[in-house]
Amino acid sequence: QVQLVESGGGLVQHGGSLRLSCAVSGFAVSRAVMEWWRQAPGRVRELIASIGTHVLSVNYADSVKGRFTISRDNAKNTVDLQMNSLKPEDTAVYYCKADFMAFWGEGTRVTVSS
Repeated sequence: QVQLVESGGGLVQHGGSLRLSCAVSGFAVSRAVMEWWRQAPGRVRELIASIGTHVLSVNYADSVKGRFTISRDNAKNTVDLQMNSLKPEDTAVYYCKADFMAFWGEGTRVTVSS
């Protein structure tokens, strides 16, 4: 059974950092394209980062490029998102998923205060 559990969200000040983690069960993250999405209040969900099966297959949305880093730990079967230089506009619920998945986890909430 496929299951993803996001964690690591919280309240942080403008300019601060957070590290989100996605614990995966039911498939190997090393064999999937893994994605981080976010949904800000009143806005559509957006794809912000992805990592493919090849270590060089990493992509970011322009809004987070240079500040966020997606990584994968094959031994732990997790996918992380390191978020630096956080801005109030990064406030959102963050979700991870594999590109083949048709459902979402609970997400983890990030709030950046100004």
